[in-house]
Amino acid sequence: MNQSAVISESDIRPDAVSGTDRQRYRGSAAVLPTRPLPVSLPAFDTWQVLVVESGHRQRELLSEALGRHVHQVTCADTGAKALDVYDQADVVLLGPDLPDIDGLEVCRAIRATCDIPIIVVTDRDSELDCVLALQAGADDYVVKPYGFRELLARMDAVMRRATPRRQGEHIIEHGPLRIDTLTREVQLHNRMIPMSRKEFDLLRLLAANPDSVISREHIMRQVWNDSWSRRTVDTHVSSIRGKLGEKSWILTVRGVGFRIGRA
Repeated sequence: MNQSAVISESDIRPDAVSGTDRQRYRGSAAVLPTRPLPVSLPAFDTWQVLVVESGHRQRELLSEALGRHVHQVTCADTGAKALDVYDQADVVLLGPDLPDIDGLEVCRAIRATCDIPIIVVTDRDSELDCVLALQAGADDYVVKPYGFRELLARMDAVMRRATPRRQGEHIIEHGPLRIDTLTREVQLHNRMIPMSRKEFDLLRLLAANPDSVISREHIMRQVWNDSWSRRTVDTHVSSIRGKLGEKSWILTVRGVGFRIGRA
C-alpha cells in the first residue's frame, strides 16, 4: 500500500475497507463505501494544522503524514503550548489526554476566543465522551484507530463549513507587500519574491501582527520550534530585508524583537 496514504501504526487503521468492515463514525453522519477505496487520495486544500498530542510517536507520525500532503504542521505536546500557538492555525487536531491541562478545557479556551475548527482525535469511544467534546466546542470527533483519508476528509469538511466566515484570511496585505499563506507566495509591487520556508514563516508572522513587536522568543517558538540562536534569527531577518530591497520592511526594536515596517 502507498505509504503516503496511511499511517501504519496501531492508533490509525489502514484506509482500505471492505464491505463487511464498518468504521465507527462520531460527530457527523456518513456512509461507508461497500468496496475498497482507491489508493490515490483526492485533492484537498492546504491548511496550517496544529497537532496537539502528548504521545511523541503518534505526534510524529501524524505530522509526517500531514506534511506529505503539503499541510503546514505545528505540534504541541501540552495544553499550555497549544494555547500559545493556536491563533496561527487554520484547524486544530486535539488529543484530550494532555499532561498539564485537560484537553476539553483547552478546547473551551480556544472556542471562547475564536471559531477556528477543532477536531478531537482520541481513543475514547463512548457516546458520553463524544457529547462532552462537542459541548466543549469541538466541530468533530474522530476515534482511534481511524483511516487517514477519513481524517483528511473530515478536516476538509470542517474547513468548508468555516470558509465563509474565514474567507480571504489567507491573504495578508501590507501596502504593496502581499503574502498568500496558502500558496506560500510573497509579492512586492506585483513582483514575486522567492523566500525560503523559514524566511516565509518569519515574514508572515510579522506581517500578520502589524501593530505588534514580536519578541525573539516568540519567533523562536513559532518559526524554529524552540531550536534557535540569536544569529539564526538575525541572519534570516537580514536575508528578508535584502530580498525586499529595503531594511525598513523589518524594523528592529532594540532589546525586544522585530516588527513589520513599511518601505
